[in-house]
Amino acid sequence: MINFDEEIKKFQPSLEVEEAEDAIYNNDVPDITDLINKLVEDVVKEKRA
Repeated sequence: MINFDEEIKKFQPSLEVEEAEDAIYNNDVPDITDLINKLVEDVVKEKRA
């Protein structure tokens, strides 16, 4: 059964839109397209060598 008092203690409000934008745009973690581009660049460089 859910203990609502415990859940309320753990609650954290969501970020405001501007704060969320900052958190997203300041994230330097590469996404999948960055990784794929790097792999393709490496393959092209190997074929040229």
